[in-house]
Amino acid sequence: MMSEALQKAREFEAQYSPHIPAAERPAFHVTPAIGWMNDPNGFSIYKGEYHLFHQYHPYSNEWGPMHWAHLKSRDLITWERLPAALAPDRDYDAAGCFSGGAVELPDGRQLLLYTGVQRGHTPEGYIQDIQTQCAAIGDGVDYEKCLDNPVLEANDLPEGGSAIDFRDPKIWRGDDGVYYAVIGNRTEDGSGSILLYRSTDGLKWELERMLDRCNNQYGKMWECPDFFPLNGKLVLITSPQDMTPVGLEFHAGNGAMCLIGDYDPAGKGFSRQFVQAIDYGLDFYAPQTLLTEDGRRVMIAWMQNWATVGAKPYHCRWFGQMTLPRELAVKDGRLYQNPVRELEAYRGQCIIHRNIPVSAEVNLPGVQGRILDMTVTVRPMGGEMYRWFRIRVAKDGEHETIIRYRPSDGTVKIDRTRSGLPHDIVHTRSFLVGYHEGEIKLRIILDRFSIEVFVNDGEQAASSVIYTRQEADVISFEAGGPVLIDVEKYDLIFAG
Repeated sequence: MMSEALQKAREFEAQYSPHIPAAERPAFHVTPAIGWMNDPNGFSIYKGEYHLFHQYHPYSNEWGPMHWAHLKSRDLITWERLPAALAPDRDYDAAGCFSGGAVELPDGRQLLLYTGVQRGHTPEGYIQDIQTQCAAIGDGVDYEKCLDNPVLEANDLPEGGSAIDFRDPKIWRGDDGVYYAVIGNRTEDGSGSILLYRSTDGLKWELERMLDRCNNQYGKMWECPDFFPLNGKLVLITSPQDMTPVGLEFHAGNGAMCLIGDYDPAGKGFSRQFVQAIDYGLDFYAPQTLLTEDGRRVMIAWMQNWATVGAKPYHCRWFGQMTLPRELAVKDGRLYQNPVRELEAYRGQCIIHRNIPVSAEVNLPGVQGRILDMTVTVRPMGGEMYRWFRIRVAKDGEHETIIRYRPSDGTVKIDRTRSGLPHDIVHTRSFLVGYHEGEIKLRIILDRFSIEVFVNDGEQAASSVIYTRQEADVISFEAGGPVLIDVEKYDLIFAG
């Protein structure tokens, strides 16, 4: 039976969402129906379609008591909104239905596994959240919370584990028919760990092992974990809180981290070999993956930064968006990311320019717009290496977003200082890229309110939201020293 809280959320989104014109949203990045969005949840396949849930507060564009919003898609690009799936309406989740995963059961139903939060106070008067894992089962639209909730709680933690920071289960069904879930936890030293649980039915769980732990090396609490095989390696991803900066690899605050290694289920478990940031832009958090039916590992993330959520456009009726889904690969110990190939079906007019000499700022015929897929390849010209190369997008006389490459130190810099955000927040980020004799390939995806950059066929990725007015659609190229560039630009075409 549907609760009053869930019915209210569904009625609210049905009443107000239709009043937001399509032009006020991205064309193909997921946004909330109305109100606030954060972490992706339950990114999965159910009855042959892609399903995506997300953290959701429909009643304002600020974070609030967490619900689960729900969408589905046949191609990962065009999404159909479904009614809200979960609302905080039980004692064990009264403070919110937080992040989790989803899986199809053998009987054709869909299981949601999520973190329920109960809020109380310590004897000293401090607010304290107790986090447990809860289950709901449904038909792809309506879900019933299980009578035996919570299905995982404090007595299911290893010694030293914290019930205050115990969250974000990601569930999958193994080839052995057993269900597994990775869950973030905080250990006795105050930093994060990732726990692996197993279940024969998705409802009764037992601890398998601790997969990895922070030991106060990479931030504190490790949130939103995922764990999967890829190209002969095992990949563990998580979103650490309270990171300290490490060169140009990790920035201060909340980040997203990838651990690549091997896994021996009968022995010591996961052994990490490589550690890297996942995205090097300004807005990326809480990634989650699924395995497509044709064997691709695809990832989506919240394209926002917790430190900058106060920098909203004035009078916005929705806030928060997802990244474009990305296909993943591991090559030479590194995570590669590229836009899902389904995006190519939406390509319209193609403009190609080859071997264009650039030094002073130039514009190229047909190269402009705010909803596009553009690849720019830069090569040195002559015997002397150029000092820098810049692309300016979303540009008019007042606004612009800049992508700059400096071959001497091997860095790419994203600069959105003049990208329409209303507050003085962090606007620039630089990151290292592989050196290829001064040649670099930059694939740039623009979608009204965001830019995603993929470097050298996915070796690095960088995502940032921008709020420049849509009339700012000029694109220009400039170099400090002579270069040759190739540009291949596609308009992206979407109904509505």
